Amino acid sequence: MRRVLYSLLFLLSFKSFTQPPADPRLKGLDTFALRILKEWNAPGVTIAVVEKNKVIYTGGFGYRDYEKKLPVTENTLFAIGSCTKAFTASLLGMLEKEGKLSIDKPVRDYLPELVFKNEYTNKHATLRDMMCHRTGLPRHDYSWYGATANRNELLERVRYQEPTFELREKYQYNNFMFLAQGIVTEKITGKSWEENMRERIFKPLAMNSTNMSVIDMEKSPDRSLAYSSADNKIKAIPYRNIDAIGPAGSINSCAKDMANWLITWINDGKFKGKEIIPPGYRSDAITAQISPGGGLPGTENPDLHMSGYGLAWGMSSYRGHYRVEHSGGIDGFITSTSFFPSDSIGIFVVTNQSTPTTSIRNFIADRMLKLSYRPWGKTALADKLKADLAAKLTPNTDSINRKPGTKYSHDLEAYDGEFENKGYGVIKIFREKDTSWVDYNEAGKRTRSYLEHYHYDIFRIRSTEETENPKTAPKIRFNTDENGNIASL
Repeated sequence: MRRVLYSLLFLLSFKSFTQPPADPRLKGLDTFALRILKEWNAPGVTIAVVEKNKVIYTGGFGYRDYEKKLPVTENTLFAIGSCTKAFTASLLGMLEKEGKLSIDKPVRDYLPELVFKNEYTNKHATLRDMMCHRTGLPRHDYSWYGATANRNELLERVRYQEPTFELREKYQYNNFMFLAQGIVTEKITGKSWEENMRERIFKPLAMNSTNMSVIDMEKSPDRSLAYSSADNKIKAIPYRNIDAIGPAGSINSCAKDMANWLITWINDGKFKGKEIIPPGYRSDAITAQISPGGGLPGTENPDLHMSGYGLAWGMSSYRGHYRVEHSGGIDGFITSTSFFPSDSIGIFVVTNQSTPTTSIRNFIADRMLKLSYRPWGKTALADKLKADLAAKLTPNTDSINRKPGTKYSHDLEAYDGEFENKGYGVIKIFREKDTSWVDYNEAGKRTRSYLEHYHYDIFRIRSTEETENPKTAPKIRFNTDENGNIASL
């Protein structure tokens, strides 16, 4: 009885602040969204639904500030992460229509500073290749995530980063290539990526609340905090500043603004009768340029019959309907931006914790497309419980592989020093108060990280604020030169 009463109080506490959708097709969305938030221990969600050139719903459920119980509204800013990429690529589509570049010419015609390790890629890689993640470079995210390097310094690192496939051989998601697209825009126009975004997209689309830095987001009176849910406790966490790689993921927006972005894509690139995105580019962007793999029906998604990636958009089938979608994820936020070109329906969902936005998106899609009921929330929760159980039953290879009773080969002070990889920057190891500390990117600045001996000359990187299982912590292996001195890691 207490559990039932608690659930009712939880829902009522949210409902006093939220306005359910007026459109009868979305009846029950408020109840469904609140249940998802409760089951996944998340504070809030914001949603936009559009059809043709009309806004069907913009609003939110739950809290943007959990402690102060401030509600989510249609104007609440959330970080949209990699949903930024479609904005950046669209700028290049505009410049192509203006005759200022071609997305099919070698990118180094416009940005000679972009150098790949592979000479063939240097000669032939195009902006189109970069837009659809087929340059042969894998993610290399440790190079930029939390880095203090600026945009030009990050761009310089690309020349030292190892490709794992040849150009156009395989889809491999890469944020650096969207950073580079932003810099191309700057070189062609003589204006910053931010200025181009404001002038060419935000202003014409009346996206008046949207910005491109958490520094600006913090100034907004209506913004969501970022959260984690470690140990089933909702905890506010700091925003992740990713200004340096901004063109790949730093936009912060709200349901009201993103509704206009979706309307533009649904209406062949036009907003209120005015062309914003060139229709030729728009057509290419939502057409598969490469297969990211998969595409066969399975137990996780029995309705998936094709999968492709266009220009900063992914596309797939959804219960017989053509869906264009991109997700986004950065510390404390998970986003889905999607639309159905043939059905003229668009859906934007973002939560302030790792809630399955896809469940809410699919619930809305089923209602708007008049499809039969599917228990999306229950399915997502069942998948999570199944994954948690599998993790518990999986043999602990970290423990099995560890060699007990071993010792490092040198005094701990011998491991101190600065180690550089030009594709990744500098990592510093230093002793302080009988502890070996790690200073790499924001490690040692935002949070303190230290070394914990694993076996022989291998150490785990641990955080003083870490709540996750230490067995999943990344490891460092120190190497010696022919004289036996610590030379690299």
